[in-house]
Amino acid sequence: MNKSGQTNITDATWGWRPDIVYAALLLGAAIATLLMVTGNAGFMAGEHGWGIATFFLLFGLLTIFAGFPHPEFGHVSFDRVAQVASILVLGPIDAAWVNGLASLLYPWHRLRFGVPLPTVVMASMHNAGLMIFVVLGAGLLYQHLGGTIPVSELDASAAALLLALVVAMQVVNDAGMMIILYLRRGNPRLVFNRFTTTVECVAAAAGIVLGIAYSSRTLSYFVLLLLVLVAGMLVIMQYARMRLRLERLVEERTEEIRVQAEEFERQATHDKLTGLPNRRHADTYLKQQIELARRSDRYGALALADVDHFKRINDDHSHAVGDLVLERVARLLSDGCRTTDFVARYGGEEFLLYFPDTQAELALQVCGQLRQAVQDADWSDIVPGLIVTISFGLAETADAERAGVVLDEADKRLYRAKHLGRNRVIAA
Repeated sequence: MNKSGQTNITDATWGWRPDIVYAALLLGAAIATLLMVTGNAGFMAGEHGWGIATFFLLFGLLTIFAGFPHPEFGHVSFDRVAQVASILVLGPIDAAWVNGLASLLYPWHRLRFGVPLPTVVMASMHNAGLMIFVVLGAGLLYQHLGGTIPVSELDASAAALLLALVVAMQVVNDAGMMIILYLRRGNPRLVFNRFTTTVECVAAAAGIVLGIAYSSRTLSYFVLLLLVLVAGMLVIMQYARMRLRLERLVEERTEEIRVQAEEFERQATHDKLTGLPNRRHADTYLKQQIELARRSDRYGALALADVDHFKRINDDHSHAVGDLVLERVARLLSDGCRTTDFVARYGGEEFLLYFPDTQAELALQVCGQLRQAVQDADWSDIVPGLIVTISFGLAETADAERAGVVLDEADKRLYRAKHLGRNRVIAA
């Protein structure tokens, strides 16, 4: 979709789609309104002939074609040029059906590019219905306020009436686009965009100039002006598409830089082998938790864990096997902890675990389960007959004033667990 009414949203299904129902009702209401307004006069009520109407039909199709993607959604076109000029030449009734027919026909070429039929049908009906209401409503208002058709002179009074015409077209168009966006569960605010609004205002001004030129100048002047307008639209179209490509390129590069920055940050705070937070991250985290526990009078428990006889595993089986052991131990520890618990590789074969809002008794039970999980794991896929165990030293953080105190206490208990035969948890 865009602010000038060219809907372009992809959905391959029919089903119950409120946007299609709304588009059908909108087109039906527009046609009924147009027939009611024409009355006995019928179409082509003015002095112009079918040739002029056909010209504006083809010109309308060209102005829709000479568009570019909306920065947020859909397609922005220059059809406001044809709409305003046709109102000032044909009158609101004939301009309404001419522009409605152009909007009805244009979306069907998208089938060649693989756009689903439901999308094309919805766009065609919505575009046509909305354009009929935009042109007819604003054009009749312009006439009711005293605007003349055709316009041959541009004085202060005529300028004010033409401004009212353009504003009315914009209001009706934006209201219709906000409704269809809402039905498509989009953000109606996307209708408003400074760049596209500027394009539409310029297009409306060009339409006024074209309408006046048709009524007051020679044919050669009108044709020359028309060629200049078409050339201008094509140039703006190419510029807008280039601008959009550059914006997307900038967005892609910005996203790449963001992802790289996140990866660099992760590498600085996480262990490459296990994917766990590293010692630097763990020390920062622990300081924060100790301070939080101290100020909030909360409990916490810290454990240092060390893989037993890890040097022997490296020496007997290779460092590659040791890496596989560390990766699996890290996974067993992470899987055995709660989502609120913190597990980090603290260095070499040593791991740090922190259990927030947890007293020593519960932390002791969890560490015992983790120790058992490491012992019971099947390591034969790494090395047949391999046995891996782990020891824990546990300390409570309730009364600690500094992280170093808790770490020293946990480290002493880990050393005691090693001294007493390993594969155990020491909490006192």
